[in-house]
Amino acid sequence: MHILISNDDGVSAPGIEALAREMKTIASVDVIAPDRNQSGSSHALTLNRPLHVRKLANNFYCVDGTPTDCVHMGLTGLFETPADIVVSGLNKGANLGDDVLY
Repeated sequence: MHILISNDDGVSAPGIEALAREMKTIASVDVIAPDRNQSGSSHALTLNRPLHVRKLANNFYCVDGTPTDCVHMGLTGLFETPADIVVSGLNKGANLGDDVLY
């Protein structure tokens, strides 16, 4: 099994490293996340400029875009091995998503 991990809190958030470490005990893992906190950006896509991807020292990848941009890039050819499943998190606090209307 191959797992793609992402989040909306950014590649430097403490939860993503813990999640990747645990997932590596059961599968191969690739990690791609926004280069900064993107909480609340929901299903947003970046359509008005090119996206840039960087590989970090810990073999994680970061994108100067939204969480959706990250998952899209991770599922459409950035990585050699296609993902069987996408796991997102760990998050500090509740993940309300579409439960909150504004």
